[in-house]
Amino acid sequence: MFSIISDRILRKAPSLEPFGMLLIFGVLTALPIILATRLVEPALVLPALSLLLFVQAAVAALVAHLIHARTSVAKVNLWDFAGAFTFMGVAAAILGEPDQAALFFEEQAARRPE
Repeated sequence: MFSIISDRILRKAPSLEPFGMLLIFGVLTALPIILATRLVEPALVLPALSLLLFVQAAVAALVAHLIHARTSVAKVNLWDFAGAFTFMGVAAAILGEPDQAALFFEEQAARRPE
């Protein structure tokens, strides 16, 4: 019985796509933070940052919709970016006006039947 072993071993190189997506996400997240801290008064940094992040989320969702990006568990795509930007925008808005957030949650608790 003979077996032929080829000298070449075909290996799949690891994809650099996740690292590229992480780099793009980091840059797109750092850019509004830098702009907000440099161009806006200190009292308005978090509301401005929240607005910028919501705009980024809308742009990411619009681009994902236009290019028909598919959602998948295995890969990070533009829909994930849109969700992350929205989440960070909501967090910045809540941290910018904590008394308004507390008032909102108190109103929601008051509306709930006991």
